[in-house]
Amino acid sequence: MAAEPELWYADETFTPEERAILSRYVTNLDGPVFALINLPEATKGALFARYSRTTKPLRRLFLDEFADRVLGAPGPDEDVGRERARRLYENVFVEYGDDSVAQLGGVHLACEQVSQLLAKALEWGRLAAYLEQSTRYLRYDDRPGGRWRATVPPELEASSLADDYRAFLDDVFTTYGRMYEPLRSWFVRRYPQQPGDSDTVYRQTITAKTCDALRLLLPAGTRSNLGIYASGQSYEHLVMRLSVHPLAEARAYGRLVLAELRKVIPEFLTRVDQPERGVAWARYWREQRERTAEIAERLLAGIEPEEREEVTLVDHDPEGELKVTAAVLYPYSDLPDDQLLELVRDLPSQERARILAASVGGRRNRRHKPGRAWERTAYRFDVLCDYGAFRDLQRHRPLTIEWQRLGPSFGYEVPAAVEEAGLRSEWDRIMVRSRELHDEIAAAGLPEAAQYAVAMAYRVRFVMQMNAREAMHLTELRSSPQGHPTYRRVAQAMHREIARVHPALGAAFTYVSYEDVDLERLEAERRAERKRRAAGVDAEPPGSAVR
Repeated sequence: MAAEPELWYADETFTPEERAILSRYVTNLDGPVFALINLPEATKGALFARYSRTTKPLRRLFLDEFADRVLGAPGPDEDVGRERARRLYENVFVEYGDDSVAQLGGVHLACEQVSQLLAKALEWGRLAAYLEQSTRYLRYDDRPGGRWRATVPPELEASSLADDYRAFLDDVFTTYGRMYEPLRSWFVRRYPQQPGDSDTVYRQTITAKTCDALRLLLPAGTRSNLGIYASGQSYEHLVMRLSVHPLAEARAYGRLVLAELRKVIPEFLTRVDQPERGVAWARYWREQRERTAEIAERLLAGIEPEEREEVTLVDHDPEGELKVTAAVLYPYSDLPDDQLLELVRDLPSQERARILAASVGGRRNRRHKPGRAWERTAYRFDVLCDYGAFRDLQRHRPLTIEWQRLGPSFGYEVPAAVEEAGLRSEWDRIMVRSRELHDEIAAAGLPEAAQYAVAMAYRVRFVMQMNAREAMHLTELRSSPQGHPTYRRVAQAMHREIARVHPALGAAFTYVSYEDVDLERLEAERRAERKRRAAGVDAEPPGSAVR
């Protein structure tokens, strides 16, 4: 193979003093590619914003316009360029509203002790990264600080309903703890340890199986921890959305988020409190929601939902395969998009199949996906499944997802293992109590707060709309053997529907798994142990599930 030609890049020259300064803040002093380090996010964002309006290279720009405090009297790194960044943001971001500037800096934010309902509100934004505490390795019958890991809705605090809710929490979490060992023992008897599987692999697999089943017993008020990494713009939107959220917990938490973010990226959040900017924007969202809810309540009152399958394909494009085929050809041609589509319509089916096959290529794992041409057609699914599975499916943010208010009207799931282990009566008792408390809180005029009392085994209705490329990712990921049985079932049903209406596209979803597995996490834990051994790393116990 011939060597790639060397590329020429213009050299920059710096004095020894300048090189000493720059070495603290960039990863490379000579090449054309380098990262910024040891600088506050606001300064990084301001540097990039100024970058777009100057012919200076970034390192020279930093020295000439941002590093004055370093050149004079060196101070803490967090102060470098802070004042200039503040002034630049005032001029560009606030005065002119250049939103792209707010995309140039980010923050890692820990959001702890949030209810499941609040976690979904925090994870609403598309342009952010989220990592949520796993329910597979954690038992939920401990009492940190002397209280169950659950949120008491502020809406209930001033009424007797708070006492009813706390009594319900006592019952739920105590029952969870009482059921844990019998169910775990049943799994041990049902799936004995296999030769070759270490104690760690087996213990973590059985723990995952037990926690997966029992987590549905817990109410939506159950707390979790969440990590977020996002840009200033994404955080600005998050804070504004939380400020007008229908749940008091979300509004209060939004104030906590804003206070912490202002300690690290205050420049990104200057519009939040401005009456004609952030306040007006948030008010628009609230008024929009309230007006639409009022109209919907008037129009839909008394209409009962019709029966549907767990997954229903409600909309698709009959010409989806033709349009994807035309989109595949587009970057390799000089033809207009509509002309390509007409051309593809007249091609023999075998020729269209060859084009689609070329766009898919030889996929060696599920991470190998066709290009953006596969975004040319879309599917809209109505899904009705337990809230526990919804929590996982909701994390697919690039697609469009909307969900309805959580309630008990669609019934609940009973894991087969719970029934087979002889624990069905306890399960049903908690479900009845959950429904009764929900109805009691809703009857008091607090339908939003009533969601906290709904067990995650109850079903929630939501819609997911996605293009073919995202559908490939979702169905292959969520059908994998280590996944939860409910969302595996949902993913498999989605794939079957896509293959029914677009067989050539559906056939390319080669990593959708229909494999019947009992211990979902077993192979994943075996792979993890092999990696640990190869790296010489000791296995860690599966969190607080082992006590």
